[in-house]
Amino acid sequence: MCCRYVIQKEHLNKMLERLGVRGMSELATRYNVAPGTKIPAVRKKPLAETGYELTALRWGLVPTWSKEDAPGTGLVNARAESLEAKPSFREAFRARRCLIPASGFYEWKVAGRARLPWLFQLADEEPFFLAGLWEAWMSPDGGQLETCAVITTEPNHLMKPIHHRMPAMLPLEAGEAWLDPEAWSEELRDLLTMFPAERMKTRPLSSRVNSAANDDAACLQSLDTDGADGGQQTLAL
Repeated sequence: MCCRYVIQKEHLNKMLERLGVRGMSELATRYNVAPGTKIPAVRKKPLAETGYELTALRWGLVPTWSKEDAPGTGLVNARAESLEAKPSFREAFRARRCLIPASGFYEWKVAGRARLPWLFQLADEEPFFLAGLWEAWMSPDGGQLETCAVITTEPNHLMKPIHHRMPAMLPLEAGEAWLDPEAWSEELRDLLTMFPAERMKTRPLSSRVNSAANDDAACLQSLDTDGADGGQQTLAL
């Protein structure tokens, strides 16, 4: 699964420029983005318009048919293998796809009672997109809530020692293809294949990132190789 990530302001603006989104975002860098919060996402403009728009979606999808807002954070992740079979995601996969800009994402290795955080990035530290789906849920009082989920895939060999799932990562050049309303399901599934491990890198972090309340540059602090941070040890990949 994917339940935390980081997006640097300069990366977000670079990605918006590539997609031709007018105006640069004033959003600050977020070092520990967590479910249940509003996150920046790019999607196609309404059918009468052309191009893309930057919007804020609550991370945790609420299906349109839900009778009430989902308790907790909603559906944070959607498995790529079952998008067309699950009622919660089927229609969104067909018509409401989005891109979630990211600079890196976190995953945790469970070791006994300890949760050991790792940062995953592209090898060149360039930004990438997380493939996402979005929905608009109408409350009984007529209010609208727009939410999203991050799609996950099988892990590559870099991720496998840490977790059994990973987010569906899209390079910058694949962003427009994911948002193309004319794309067939087979073409879309091809974009959700396992991301090449050789294009990525990972490193262990201090335990500061474990708390979603911490959202600062210190979240990216590497774990001391001697295990100085609470006795954690570097894992061998």
